[in-house]
Amino acid sequence: MTGRPLIGISTYLEPGARWGLWELESALLPVGYPRLVQRAGGLAAMLPPDEPERAAAAVARLDGLVVSGGPDVEPVRYGAEPGPRTGPPCRARDAWELALIEAALAARLPLLGICRGMQLLNVALGGTLVQHLDGHAEVVGAFGEHTVKPVPGTRYAAAVPEETTVPTYHHQAVDLLGEGLVASAYAADGTVEAVELPEGWVLGVQWHPEMGEDVRVMRELVRAAAGPSGTAGSSGT
Repeated sequence: MTGRPLIGISTYLEPGARWGLWELESALLPVGYPRLVQRAGGLAAMLPPDEPERAAAAVARLDGLVVSGGPDVEPVRYGAEPGPRTGPPCRARDAWELALIEAALAARLPLLGICRGMQLLNVALGGTLVQHLDGHAEVVGAFGEHTVKPVPGTRYAAAVPEETTVPTYHHQAVDLLGEGLVASAYAADGTVEAVELPEGWVLGVQWHPEMGEDVRVMRELVRAAAGPSGTAGSSGT
């Protein structure tokens, strides 16, 4: 059946969110993520943390996957001790999103990692992270911006061939690249800003496209999720 591809987006898991008279543990997501998927031509579905063994079943229902931004990845996941400026762990989310990534890679499902999602993709493939760097989150709680330069010949460069200014907020970054990953964009200070796998459609970006106006990266994910004939695949949407 033709239609908009179904794109799953992983969510935060927060101890309490308030609406009306209520304050409850919540699975939530900044609205920029689903709106970006919708603007790019997809249908958005939220994927709250679940048991990791259910990740393959979730992935089987999707046409594409976005692993969203969020808290620091627990350093034990890449064989390191936590540094003094590394945030507290979110173990349920780490386990669920790593399982989603592994299931998506096994199923060759189009996958986009955003900020933390790019870092988790790197960790899932055996890479490591820089636990703190300065200059990419200048004001606490506010997005900044800087330029990123694509690497010619990469998937990212095919989608965004020119140097661009992107919304950014992070204090960790890719260090040692995971197995098979190649860097496809850099910041002026040499920070890896995008990674990808040469086979399939797997891309991670360190910035936050959901906070900007450029839909090109998400549009390419949606196109890949729709398949070569332009129709949605596994979800039947």
